[in-house]
Amino acid sequence: MTMRITVDGVEWRVEPGEILSAALLARGRRALRVSPRRGAPRGAFCMMGICQECAVTVDGRIRRACVTMVRDGMVVTLQGAGPAAAPRPGAARS
Repeated sequence: MTMRITVDGVEWRVEPGEILSAALLARGRRALRVSPRRGAPRGAFCMMGICQECAVTVDGRIRRACVTMVRDGMVVTLQGAGPAAAPRPGAARS
């Protein structure tokens, strides 16, 4: 049974038990935010919650995507990643 989350206004179907950063990466979202100093795209790096490069807004609060489980109805906003966060051509959106 799949769940629904909304990422930057687009509804996605995800599997229960998925970690948010894995769900985003699997659907082609590599850049999750931009660095405040240089504006360079940033994404999941350590995948264990230490580096905080995967910070996104979940239901209005900043969260680390690599340690956040998806939840039905969750609303995710990428932190200013803009076009750099767009899925690569052919990536599944489900």
